[in-house]
Amino acid sequence: MSTLASLTNHQIRLAARPVGTPTRANWSNTTEAVAEPAEGGVLVKTLALSLDPAMRGWMNEGKSYIPPVGIGEVMRAGGIGKVIASKNPAFAVGDVVSAVLGVQEYLLIPQADLKRSSLAKIDLTLGSQTQWLNVLGMPGMTGYFGLMDVGQPKAGETVVVSGAAGAVGQTVGQLAKIKGCRAVGIAGGQAKCDWVVKELGFDACIDYKAGPSAVRDGLKEHCPNGVDIYFDNVGGEILDAALARLARGARIIICGAISQYNNTSAVQGPKNYLSLLVNRARMQGIVVFDYADRYPLAVAELAGYLKDGRMKSKEDIVKGLDTFPEALIKLFTGENFGKLVLQVAED
Repeated sequence: MSTLASLTNHQIRLAARPVGTPTRANWSNTTEAVAEPAEGGVLVKTLALSLDPAMRGWMNEGKSYIPPVGIGEVMRAGGIGKVIASKNPAFAVGDVVSAVLGVQEYLLIPQADLKRSSLAKIDLTLGSQTQWLNVLGMPGMTGYFGLMDVGQPKAGETVVVSGAAGAVGQTVGQLAKIKGCRAVGIAGGQAKCDWVVKELGFDACIDYKAGPSAVRDGLKEHCPNGVDIYFDNVGGEILDAALARLARGARIIICGAISQYNNTSAVQGPKNYLSLLVNRARMQGIVVFDYADRYPLAVAELAGYLKDGRMKSKEDIVKGLDTFPEALIKLFTGENFGKLVLQVAED
């Protein structure tokens, strides 16, 4: 107990709601003492946090699929940690766990909050800590259920995914290939496109930074029979370009719209939406939390692909809790290459 009493929890809290791109001024750094868990509770030390585009939405006030982070609250973040004190028989000291840990060094979880925190033991024989934040974590679950449940791919179909070198996109494209589809990625920069094709095995990748008509021309070249499934992570003009190339009966999965998140004006909606009518297509949103009861099934399948080499997992690791404000911005500038992870502590 004396050991815990000597620990200090450093935290990053939301100080003000951002207008446009978040800056360091939107955050405050606080400290508090680390307490012993009460009966049924668990104390977790944060090892690594998942930095996701969805965080930008959580900072906004207003109705969404999940309540916004309140002013003065520790910023919400999923992560991997280690149990360092436990009064709960389901969790032992030394267990590696995943949970909604928040951007902080330690999280004390009372028994009443165990379910809400999504605390779960993870099996490091299935994948590394960072893979549990990528292919085996929330991005992988999003890609899996978005493609399989909403997209319903059939062998021989053409699947296009934007943000192809990002966390969700890399899983979607590789899974599409495993299921017998043609996979076409959209990513920013030649290096990312080369990696998507040469390392991940996509059939093609379009560099949206190559010019104003690059996406439109690339889709025409690489999807001569149209797009059967479009997995959208970016919204905006790229979504419009994909809608213009739909095949009959196409399915569009709306996962995110990272091109729009920092807009100070209204979000730009699709201009080509009548293509849904003409092509008898459907567009549906995916919120990964809806599939939580089926995560273990997806983890087991994806872990098998990692183990047999049919799927790869790339992470971009930034170190240090204090780097969080700048690290988060990498998502919106496209600087990150792979799944963005904030390493808070060594194992």
